[in-house]
Amino acid sequence: MDIQRINALLSLEPTLTRESRDEVKQGPSFSEVLASAIRQVEQDQRHANEMAVRLAAGEVEDIAQVMIASERATLSLNLAIQVRNKVIEAYQEIMRMTF
Repeated sequence: MDIQRINALLSLEPTLTRESRDEVKQGPSFSEVLASAIRQVEQDQRHANEMAVRLAAGEVEDIAQVMIASERATLSLNLAIQVRNKVIEAYQEIMRMTF
């Protein structure tokens, strides 16, 4: 292996300078994504409840739409529960680490 080639590589400029790194658009933060997901779960639950009430009142004739709304709410809630469980597991794993 030629040492001169390695030294030549070290002198190259990085492709992202400090200015261009600052210009890179950052996505939403984790807390923003989490808050948005929780709002979506709440919205799905409200929609399912509304559809069930409308079905009981005789305002909705298509029971399939009510079932779809109910299953969507159930699935989104189960997903939120699984995410919560994974976050708790990760926290517990970090707390078990010895430094």
